[in-house]
Amino acid sequence: MADIADMTQERIERLEDVTQRLGRVQTMTGPAPTGACLYCGEPLDPPRRWCDAGCRDEWAYTQARRQAQQGVRHG
Repeated sequence: MADIADMTQERIERLEDVTQRLGRVQTMTGPAPTGACLYCGEPLDPPRRWCDAGCRDEWAYTQARRQAQQGVRHG
């Protein structure tokens, strides 16, 4: 019979597997690689789209702000 540590390890492994699959799906459905970081413009080898998680997160934040601003009309 498996103890709590074994069950926890199995759950962690399943979650890691799901996370990896979701990452692949997001990569396939997100913006296309351009050869440069989509946020700062640093040259990158495909299939990378951002330098690191910081650039990715800033890019996503900027995109969300742009979409929100486009949805709001002043005037």
